Amino acid sequence: MKITRREFVELSGACLMVLGGRKVLAVVTGAKESEAASASEAATTKKRLGMLIDTKKCLRAQNCTKCIEACDQAHNIPAFQNPAHQIKWIWEEPFDDVFSPAETQYLEKDRKDALTPVLCNQCDEPPCVRVCPTGATWKRESDGVVMMDWHRCIGCRYCMAACPYGSRSFNWVDPRSHLEILNPNFPTRTQGVVEKCTFCAERLDKGQLPACVEACPEKAMVFGDLNDPRSEIRQLLGSSYALRRRPDLGTGPNVYYLI
Repeated sequence: MKITRREFVELSGACLMVLGGRKVLAVVTGAKESEAASASEAATTKKRLGMLIDTKKCLRAQNCTKCIEACDQAHNIPAFQNPAHQIKWIWEEPFDDVFSPAETQYLEKDRKDALTPVLCNQCDEPPCVRVCPTGATWKRESDGVVMMDWHRCIGCRYCMAACPYGSRSFNWVDPRSHLEILNPNFPTRTQGVVEKCTFCAERLDKGQLPACVEACPEKAMVFGDLNDPRSEIRQLLGSSYALRRRPDLGTGPNVYYLI
């Protein structure tokens, strides 16, 4: 089939346009793939803060409450004589009450009866956040810490009902009137609001460790980024067996216990 010179030029031009379009499409597609890869890398490098408590080391320092004292002082947590009014950020419970008996049935009796520090588990899927009607509790995107805004809290206590770990406390009375020593660097709360541990977010933002971790004389508490395989907490979790509180509930607790 014969074609004219004009038809040849027009056909060549059309072919060049198609080829050029493919190159442009490849460049655009490559850019999008590169952006997607960067986004995926950023997602995997996002921090997920957690804590590990070595129960053997903790047991060595019997009757030690340094971690609780440090937390109370740092966060203006009052002491009440009435147990019903107790405010708990970090507290102690018998080991056998913290974990399922099926997991601890063969442990020595002194281990099972020993008191174990417990605190907010800073869950991956915190039920407290889902039920809060005002957004007074939320999860930080940067590191996964579950926070509290006491100005937004209306005291409905839905979060307390949703938390399966009993990690939240309600101020039945004015806590300010029961403070013997005031820490001016941390806000006090009012009657009628809920509060809990926030992994010392105010200290984390300054590059400091949580007060309880820093105060532990046995160094039984290890804090760090669970998404960083080089972190101390990941190294310990990779070499030792650890328990979490009720992981079967699907909350994804980020506090681990070495046994």
